[in-house]
Amino acid sequence: MKKSISLILSLFLVTLAFTQQKQYKIVAFGFYNLENFYDTINQPNVDDEEFTPEGKNHYTGKIFWDKVDHLAEVVSQIGTEQTPDGLAFFGVAEIENRTVLETLAKHPKLVARNYQVVHYDGPDYRGVDCGFMYNPKYFNVLDSRSLRVNLKEVNSDGRPTRDILYVKGLLNGSDTVHVFVNHWPSRRGGEELTAPYRKFAAGVSKKFIDSLMAINPNTKVINMGDLNDNPTDPSMTKVLNCVDKKEKCKDGGLFNPWVDFYKKGIGTLGYNDAWSLFDQIVVSCGWLNNNQDGYFYHKAHIFNKEFMVQKTGKYKGYPKRTWDFNLYNAGYSDHFPTYITILKELK
Repeated sequence: MKKSISLILSLFLVTLAFTQQKQYKIVAFGFYNLENFYDTINQPNVDDEEFTPEGKNHYTGKIFWDKVDHLAEVVSQIGTEQTPDGLAFFGVAEIENRTVLETLAKHPKLVARNYQVVHYDGPDYRGVDCGFMYNPKYFNVLDSRSLRVNLKEVNSDGRPTRDILYVKGLLNGSDTVHVFVNHWPSRRGGEELTAPYRKFAAGVSKKFIDSLMAINPNTKVINMGDLNDNPTDPSMTKVLNCVDKKEKCKDGGLFNPWVDFYKKGIGTLGYNDAWSLFDQIVVSCGWLNNNQDGYFYHKAHIFNKEFMVQKTGKYKGYPKRTWDFNLYNAGYSDHFPTYITILKELK
């Protein structure tokens, strides 16, 4: 009799535990440097001649459409292991204009997602900008603007660089989200010599983020981009004041989930037999509380499928790039994309 009662009680507890299991909705968002995603038209007042049919890269319509197809292949797969709709929204870098993004959005592999585009022409001397693509099924844009990064405030010889793209939106009708898409100045000329430029760029977004946090320290901020710095560099640890562990993140602060990746030798681009992790997505403390009605941070991912990896030559093992100097390499990008998954409890 006691055994029967014990068995019934055990079955009841197992059933109760099963029925009380929490269920979650999952969403993915990301960042991807699209590596010199130009159209083939020579634009006035922009240094884009090499990406024209007559330029040294012989950038023809055939190459352009091949590039579009390759990028669509990657974007169509990012995050689909977690959610069938893939990326709800994502930031991009190294795009020439709105047209190339709209062309990408209309590709047969992506057209069902109905991606919409946010883009502003900036002052970069090569004509490349940051951009933002979003699936209106998940995300509605409320506001956007372009934030100028004036490097002449650092050095009178500072050349025009990419603006930071700011987008405010509503995620699934519940969470107000503030997204900053960055492409900070490169290390060309030397890492140490150019570091002040990246610190200055970091300060532009940090000033805006601090103004949001002054109103509400739990504001949901996403600061993403090709930062041309690693997670442990001063631009990240000193200027943005990112922390490497969720439990260290205070109200109004920023959490960088990529530090552990980098310390383990995992990166998004390779150079001289070493990995760098420039493509980062930083989130604010408002994402870190699992016990909330809105979405919360789940996990960070680098999307680096085998088909995206160079198999031969001097770049073997690195991302299969589009260009090897002025030779078309028929790749995807010289950067792997990154993405983050977030969860929301289904009541």
